[in-house]
Amino acid sequence: MADAGLFIGWGEVVRGREEKAIQVFNESVQYYGGLQQEGRIESFEVCLLEPHGGDLQGFMLLRGSQEQMDAIHNDEEFQRQLTRANLIVEGLGIVPAAFGEELGRQMGMYQAQVAELV
Repeated sequence: MADAGLFIGWGEVVRGREEKAIQVFNESVQYYGGLQQEGRIESFEVCLLEPHGGDLQGFMLLRGSQEQMDAIHNDEEFQRQLTRANLIVEGLGIVPAAFGEELGRQMGMYQAQVAELV
């Protein structure tokens, strides 16, 4: 079961780069699909957001073990994909995420620190 993830969020497409954005988006979905087929990640989701006046336009969420996420985050092909995406969208961000048992561990650490600082 996945206990870690990578949240990859993006903002508006750079004007004039819309066709390239579609190309890079499709390449990314294929890349993450390949990672899943190879067992390098457990799963991934893609979410496009409706216009809402905010900066976040969509995101991909990769799921797996902490070791898988660390390996992917440091993978040269992953970095290449992010570099391509960064050239066509504003506000690209990659944030580690916690799920399942790791979420419990993170909350336990937070609660311990709250108790210590109160």
